[in-house]
Amino acid sequence: MTTVAEMLVEALAEHGVTQVWGVVGDALNPVTDAIRRDDRIEWIGVRHEEAAAFAAGAQAQLTGRIGVCMGTVGPGSIHLLNGLYDAKKSHAPVLAICGQVPSPEMGTDFFQEVNNDVLFADVAQFAQTVTAASQMPQLLEQAVNAAYSGQGVAVLTMPGDIGDEEVAKDARNPKFAPAAAEAAAPDDQLALAAKVLNDASAVTLLVGQGAREARAEILQLAQTLQAPMVLTLKGKETLEQDNPFQIGQSGLIGNPSTKKAFDDCEVLFMIGTDFPYRDWYPKGKTVIQLDARAEHIGRRTQVDHAVVGHTKPSLQALLPHLTARTDDKHLREATKAYGEWHERQQKLTSPDHDSTFLGRLRGKADNPDERIRPEAVAAALDRHAAADAIFTSDTGMSTVWISRFVEFRGTRRLLGSYNLGSMANAMPQALGAQALDRGRQVIANCGDGGLMMLLGDLRTAVSYQLPVTFVVYDNGRLGMVKLEQEQGGLPEFGTKLDNPDLAAVAAAMGLKSTRVTSADALDEAVRTALTSGEPYLLDIVTNPDEIALPPKPSVHQAWGFAIAKTKETLESA
Repeated sequence: MTTVAEMLVEALAEHGVTQVWGVVGDALNPVTDAIRRDDRIEWIGVRHEEAAAFAAGAQAQLTGRIGVCMGTVGPGSIHLLNGLYDAKKSHAPVLAICGQVPSPEMGTDFFQEVNNDVLFADVAQFAQTVTAASQMPQLLEQAVNAAYSGQGVAVLTMPGDIGDEEVAKDARNPKFAPAAAEAAAPDDQLALAAKVLNDASAVTLLVGQGAREARAEILQLAQTLQAPMVLTLKGKETLEQDNPFQIGQSGLIGNPSTKKAFDDCEVLFMIGTDFPYRDWYPKGKTVIQLDARAEHIGRRTQVDHAVVGHTKPSLQALLPHLTARTDDKHLREATKAYGEWHERQQKLTSPDHDSTFLGRLRGKADNPDERIRPEAVAAALDRHAAADAIFTSDTGMSTVWISRFVEFRGTRRLLGSYNLGSMANAMPQALGAQALDRGRQVIANCGDGGLMMLLGDLRTAVSYQLPVTFVVYDNGRLGMVKLEQEQGGLPEFGTKLDNPDLAAVAAAMGLKSTRVTSADALDEAVRTALTSGEPYLLDIVTNPDEIALPPKPSVHQAWGFAIAKTKETLESA
């Protein structure tokens, strides 16, 4: 005899699922009991279901395989939503198994009952409730296949009486559909793109995560066109290292060279990116966009030439039709501007920066308490992190510092809530990454606000021996909100955080921890944490007034910042 729950767990284990994340309880007890009896799957019980969904989504992003999380009846399933929305917007295949009240009680407004099919309708590619054992394995197959084909979320709801029901003796084992093969764009689209690129006086590339598996082709394209390459944050993996064409990021985390490369080009060639910030696209340019998802074409900026196909085979077909450019002026000027900016930024990472003449002048204005500059924290991580380290970053200022000061050489990976923009993602995503390989270095770059939001799941790292290094940029602020307010001319309000000693809190939860208050102690503290081999929290007291200027601040932004600072001074006097 095989129950619905046993079939479910057996199928996931056979498919290669190694962990399931969630909180145990009522309707899902048959499923968790089946996991208990199957040595191939590890149950990781979190303190909050949101952490479970973030962890499963992280695993899906890293492996391309389905991540699995669970939430039981009503509130337990509701708690999954934020992490599942992140998976949806990150195109990560995730299966959420959700509990429901017993079948006879459905529709009666029973205790904790919510309509999961309606609740998850927006976030999920597939959301259905199993109402009879005879529906299995078909519903499970549909759920997993939908998550893969749509690169998103599938929700399978199990009423409390269904998990223990027997499936038919002649029911076959679930079979999941294979991934579709990658395909090049049509010849006519490639031919037109080649003509536009060959005729252009200057080309700038905007390259995203959809091109990460086409490193050789991307570099050859940039060489042929003598084109500077703006990388999205997600494009840093595999494309940043040993790349003489890349000039960093655009948007609020960007730098002046990307603005110059956009302004000076005739043709913008977007490759494997859905970069969402419309204000940062150049105006009046001819735009080519290559993307495997037709729905991405033209939704951020007006596109003149759509090229629909996967990056690697499409570029392999395009490159033979391109004429090698000899004029490198556009590339030279953009990379020169990037090199000069990068050199200025690196000066901020020195422990003795604020003791230099210029550093003392700047410090009196923006760091009077002589706290550690966050740039130095990210630079220390870059120096000491392994070549295959996985970095996660909370939304906000910690992402800025990782973007600017950590180079993604080797096989380093990067995860964050870069499309949803959630708080509190770095810690649970790091847990998910570490569970895949407890011997690989995983570094969570946490804002103090984000860490405190899901603080309870620090203990999960201890309970399941997940040796994540949690680095907290402890500036006592919601830093990005502070910057937004001040750039808009508003005085800082509601952003100050009355933090406890986070190192002491971590120690009480069973982690090794260190509170770092001196720039001179930073380097050794980072080295020690990263080589500890156990869960470790670094509580680094950083400067709350560090400013991350966008590539070209507007007069409005600068004036707003000045007004805000004046208001803050007057109100604190």
